[in-house]
Amino acid sequence: MELEIRRVKPGDEPVFDRVAEAVFDEPIDPGRLAAYLAEPGHHMLVGLHAGEVVAQVAAVIHRHPDKPTELYIDEVGVTPALQRHGIARRMLDEMFALGKALGCEEAWVGTETDNGPARGLYESRGAMADPFILYLFKL
Repeated sequence: MELEIRRVKPGDEPVFDRVAEAVFDEPIDPGRLAAYLAEPGHHMLVGLHAGEVVAQVAAVIHRHPDKPTELYIDEVGVTPALQRHGIARRMLDEMFALGKALGCEEAWVGTETDNGPARGLYESRGAMADPFILYLFKL
C-alpha cells in the first residue's frame, strides 16, 4: 500500500475533508483544527492513502527553563482497517525526527493501562512504561 506521510500546517485544512474511520477520537471541528494548526508548538503528521487521511500523529513541544525540551506525543491514530501494518511506527519515527530537528531532546507519550496495541507499539521502540497518576481538571 502506498502511504504519503505529510506534515500539515495552517492552510492545509482541506486535507481533512476525507478522513477514514476512527483516525481521530471525535469528528474534526473546523475551528479547532484551524486553531491547532496555527499554534507554533503544535505539530501533526497525517498518513494519506488515495487522498484520504488514514493515520495521524499529533505532538506538542514543551520547553522548560530547567529541563530538556521535550516532544509530547499527544495522539496516535490509524484507521482500524490498516492497523498492524507498521504505519504508526513509521509515523512515530518521522515525528521523532521532526522533534529532534526542532530541538527536542526527549519524547514522551501516555496511554491507558489496558491499551495493549499502543503499549506494544511504544515498547517495541525500546521505551519502558513509567507509571504515573493523572488528574484531569475540567475547565
